[in-house]
Amino acid sequence: MTMRDELPVDHRLNLVYRFGAALCGAILLAFGVLGFADQLAFFGTDGSRIAGLSTNGLLSLISLVFGGLLLAAAAIGGNVASTVKMTVGGLFLLSGFVHLFLIGKSANVLDFSMSNVVFSFVMGLLVVTFGMYGRVSGGLPHDNPYWRRRHPGQAGSPGTRDVAGAGAGAASIGGSAQARAITTRR
Repeated sequence: MTMRDELPVDHRLNLVYRFGAALCGAILLAFGVLGFADQLAFFGTDGSRIAGLSTNGLLSLISLVFGGLLLAAAAIGGNVASTVKMTVGGLFLLSGFVHLFLIGKSANVLDFSMSNVVFSFVMGLLVVTFGMYGRVSGGLPHDNPYWRRRHPGQAGSPGTRDVAGAGAGAASIGGSAQARAITTRR
């Protein structure tokens, strides 16, 4: 089974993955283009600001690359978009932590300021959230492709139930009498 087989093209999660990747990619592309439009020095650390963030040519280039990557993931969609967003979001969060310690030091070649660190954390969390949406949860619906992947014995076609594992199967089909009583009382 390939990654593309897990999520049908018309599944509603595909829209979330595409929209999230496109939105975040467009923001990063706009930041990168504005940086290049100002003709900033490539390794300049003079505090040039674009949209409230300090930047230089290298940071603009990195923004263009990651923005393009997210837009490409949005064009592909599905699990590819989700996986790319989780990876890129994780890199943004890591970058935020690293640059938090590099502010004011000569190793800060991307000219990060505290506003850049906050942006990196916010963008990282946003991208990771869009990437993990529908994949990581304790209450995934049974039509979710990730739930089906994790529960292959119970993931028959709609309307069919797998009764092979009586203990686990009974709990997933109707639940215990105690669970039904608790649910009824609520």
